[in-house]
Amino acid sequence: MIQRDYLIIGTGIGGASACEGLRKHDKRGSATIVGAEIFHPYNRWILSKGFLREKDPQVKKIQLHDAHWYDAHKIETRLGTIVTQLNIDRRLAVLGNGETIEFKKACLAMGSRPVRPPVAGVNLGNVMYLRNVRDALALREMAGLEKMVVVVGGGLLACEVAASLRLMKLKVTVMHRTPYLLNRYIDPQTGTWLTEYFTKHGVTMLLGESLNGFEGKTVLRNIQTKSGNRVPAGLAVVACDAEPNLDLVRNTPLSGPHGSPVTDYLETEEKGIYAVGDLAFYPDRMMGGVRRQTHWENAREQGLIAGANMTGKKRIRYEQIPYFWTEMFDLTMHFVGDFSIQPTRIDLSGTYAKKRFILRYFQGEKLRAILLCNHNAHDVESATRQLRHALGK
Repeated sequence: MIQRDYLIIGTGIGGASACEGLRKHDKRGSATIVGAEIFHPYNRWILSKGFLREKDPQVKKIQLHDAHWYDAHKIETRLGTIVTQLNIDRRLAVLGNGETIEFKKACLAMGSRPVRPPVAGVNLGNVMYLRNVRDALALREMAGLEKMVVVVGGGLLACEVAASLRLMKLKVTVMHRTPYLLNRYIDPQTGTWLTEYFTKHGVTMLLGESLNGFEGKTVLRNIQTKSGNRVPAGLAVVACDAEPNLDLVRNTPLSGPHGSPVTDYLETEEKGIYAVGDLAFYPDRMMGGVRRQTHWENAREQGLIAGANMTGKKRIRYEQIPYFWTEMFDLTMHFVGDFSIQPTRIDLSGTYAKKRFILRYFQGEKLRAILLCNHNAHDVESATRQLRHALGK
């Protein structure tokens, strides 16, 4: 049996950051990171942006750390490996090859997976999802063969993929069930402007339409909507939603309906077991309530904090204002705060026409969120400070 002081399950940004956090405060404790992908942890967020568009994309360019870093910090990497069983009481993890790791403390960082819509034809050839490097490389290859692409969804990933494919000179249609893009985050006026911006860049918009199924014998030929429309497509990219990878801890206290419940120290009910990133359902000390974030910056900060807390030499609360950003065509948008609640008042500084503006979202008299379009890092930091001040933090 293999014995380790620390076990990190998942090789995404959360798992990699947990390695950094624990090594900052414990140089000697034995540690292993386990993940299903064959690559060392990399910046997944770039897959839908520059990586997809590059002429010669290389994984090593988007890696957080190479193999040498893990060797130098004495962290064993088990790549291309999954944990099939986790015995919480005995602190045992069984790997896919039958080996067993006995651990003292662990960090769950398994991330999330794309939601497959419950419709006919989801397993047809050319119906694709974008979650990892292999998906991105496969999408690039298929995009070179099929010039008619339909992107199903209107969230961040869908918009990024649609913009990238359009910049690659493909004919792109976006199918979304609501009247405008990014409806989960932005107000109708801004959403309408953004949707029109996509149209001006040659993206065909199919809005207010819900997916009913994919048609074809073995390979996709048409996409059917619930209203009865049939949209010709040689390639579909489905980006409707994602769900946390909780199968390993299903039916245990580490799994809940909204993720893995953790304290503000990112520790689960089981002492010594932490959860970060797309899994963690955490108390938000800044905005209030309890939430689960699915963005890169969130997983990065949580991994660093959980790694430090695992060592027992630090006791750090997770107190970050929610933040994420996106890039579409020549627009870079930064989202600071809580965009989950419909604002009652919106203040606009700047203009849509110049593609440079700041939107402040209020709930009553309380500032809850700030959206910045094409502003620099200094402006984003200033917005974060402003929101902290408004929250009395």
